[in-house]
Amino acid sequence: VDHQKADWVSIHEQICQLLIPIRTPLPFVLSEKERKHGREQLVKRQKYIIELAYSTAQKFILGRKHKEAIPAALHALRFSTDVYGSNSVHLVPAYLLLAEASTGVGHLLQASKYLSQAQWIVLKTPDCSVALQCKLHRGLGLFCAAKGNFEEALYHLAYDIYLASSTFGLKSLETCGGYFHMANVFFLQKKMDIANSLYAEV
Repeated sequence: VDHQKADWVSIHEQICQLLIPIRTPLPFVLSEKERKHGREQLVKRQKYIIELAYSTAQKFILGRKHKEAIPAALHALRFSTDVYGSNSVHLVPAYLLLAEASTGVGHLLQASKYLSQAQWIVLKTPDCSVALQCKLHRGLGLFCAAKGNFEEALYHLAYDIYLASSTFGLKSLETCGGYFHMANVFFLQKKMDIANSLYAEV
């Protein structure tokens, strides 16, 4: 009951009506053209649910409601798997959200599994976008910081900043997030001069 309630509060209320046509099988008597159109409509609906679930999970995480973010992120992952396959780079954003939400509720082992899956997909995708690589290293940095492994956290965040600045520029918004999280790590290490300098940069 608790899981159903959490799922309803997180995302299910928003997507309940959208799931009905997705879970209704196509009639067998349709022509090939009608079946093709039906499959295209199905994929379009699934992609819409992915975007809705992903943005909902993001909002919960930004609001520090990590527990509420998990069901929405799981729906984003489930539908991404249905549409793109289990090894697609399109699954990485959902894995990273799940890792961040799991870290937020203290489930570090589960977060580690999600991050490993995301890292494995990125490593085996040679043409993976720089933006996604930045998100991966940021996710790894935040996870290491949550574990108290500050040196490794700084390594990943520095790599995030390097990738973002070389692609988007030193003063870009994409780079700004890396500076902010790195400043937080220095703050936790009580290195206030460096932390304040990075906060000023942000």
